[in-house]
Amino acid sequence: MTRLFIAIFSVISFIVSAQVPSFFNEAFPKGTVFYQNIPYAADTLKKHLLDIYLPPNASANAPLVIWIHGGAWNHNDKYADMGYMTGTIKALLEKGYALASIDYRFSTHAIFPAQIQDCNQAIEFLYANAAKYKLDKNKFAVMGFSAGGHLGSLLALSNNNEVPEFYVNKKKPSFRIKVMLDFYGPSDFTLFFATSDLNNIDNSIAKLLGHTPLLRPDISKAASPVTYVDKNDPPVFIVHGEKDQDVPRAQSYLLKSWLDLAGVPNALTIVKDAPHYGKMFDAEDIRTNLIAFLDKHMK
Repeated sequence: MTRLFIAIFSVISFIVSAQVPSFFNEAFPKGTVFYQNIPYAADTLKKHLLDIYLPPNASANAPLVIWIHGGAWNHNDKYADMGYMTGTIKALLEKGYALASIDYRFSTHAIFPAQIQDCNQAIEFLYANAAKYKLDKNKFAVMGFSAGGHLGSLLALSNNNEVPEFYVNKKKPSFRIKVMLDFYGPSDFTLFFATSDLNNIDNSIAKLLGHTPLLRPDISKAASPVTYVDKNDPPVFIVHGEKDQDVPRAQSYLLKSWLDLAGVPNALTIVKDAPHYGKMFDAEDIRTNLIAFLDKHMK
C-alpha cells in the first residue's frame, strides 16, 4: 500500500509519526499541510519519492515551486538546502505558493541522464495529479541548489525541446515550466576539466557523466543547461556566491549571457563574500526579489 503521510502543522505538530528535520518549526508556518514520501515512478525506489507542502488555508490551484536539492549528484535528500533557506520557504508559503521537494537517483547508482529523467518524471507526476493536491498545473516553477540548480536549469531550458534521452520511455512530458530559480548551479560542463589528468574520474562531474568532460565533450554538452537556451525558455532568476570555490561564479555569468543573447528575461545576483551555500542566501533582499520575480512571471 502506498504510504502517504498527511500532516497539518500546528506550530508544526504532526498528525502522523514521521521523521522530519528540526528546522521545520522555523521554515513552515502554522497550518501548512504536508504530504510525505509520495511515490512518483510507480516503483519502490527510495529515491523516487517526493513531498508536497500546501500553504495554510490553501484552496484549489495553488502555484507550485518544485525544490531540487544539491549534493554533487551523489548525496543528500529532499530535505537538503532547506535548513539554511527557512526564511525563503516560509515567505513562499505565506505568499500562497505550494512547495514540492523531490528525490532523484544518485550518480553512484545510475549515471546521467538518470537524474534528469527522474526530475522530469517527478514533475510529470505532479502535473498529472495537480487537482488531487490542489495545485495549478499551469503554474509550475523550479528551484534548485548546486547540483539541483544544474538539474533544474537543464530541465527548464530543455522543456521546450525534444530530448528523448531526458524522458522515461522517451516520452516527452506534458508540463511546462513558468520560472526557473537557479542557486549556484553549473551551466556548462565543458568548462570543468582537470588538465593534469584527463582520465581522472575522481570528481563529482565525471562520476555523474561517466567520463571526464574533456574526454567526452559530447556528453558534457548534452548535460549542460546552456546548450538548450533559446528565445522560448522561461525566465531565470540566478543567485551565486562571490567566493564560491566549488562552482565558479563565471558559470552563472555565462548562463546569464546566453539568456541575454536569446532575449530570455533573467536576473543575476552575486552575493558578496558568500561561499557555495549557506544562510547568506536566505537574506531578506534576495528573498524579496525572488518572490517579486516569481509573482511577475507566474501570471
